[in-house]
Amino acid sequence: MRIVVLGIGNILLTDEGVGVRTIEALERDYVLPPDVEVIDGGTCGMEMLEQLEDLDGLIVVDCVRANQPPATPILLKGDDVPVFFKTKLSPHQVSLSDVLASLEFTDKAPKSIAIVGMQPVSMSLGMKLSPEVAARVPELIEMTLAELRLLGIEAKART
Repeated sequence: MRIVVLGIGNILLTDEGVGVRTIEALERDYVLPPDVEVIDGGTCGMEMLEQLEDLDGLIVVDCVRANQPPATPILLKGDDVPVFFKTKLSPHQVSLSDVLASLEFTDKAPKSIAIVGMQPVSMSLGMKLSPEVAARVPELIEMTLAELRLLGIEAKART
């Protein structure tokens, strides 16, 4: 089994970096089995292609604009994922959707994809998340862990 948890976002734009900040906290607070790779995708695009080939599961953690109240956690998967990529919700989705389309074209797409995200409060310049989004990062971590459990993966909390 091969699973990737991919955090994406620009950490220079406050809440836009929530995906990267969430996977940093995930790695800091949990021990994951070796078949789960946590990748800081930052604002990368097609250079991630090889890392995302032939996965059993892909969990993308990102800032998501979904017309929800600010700091609302969002989970998209199954049939909702193609809708996500048809509507511009994140500055990174063009690159990520290009990567996923390329994987689909080469028959190397992940078997399952989940998007775990957060409606931003602020997209202004700044290295820190807004207090509202920062307070809900533990919920994004729990949502990510729940998706891992659905794939048969248990993470252990660091003590």
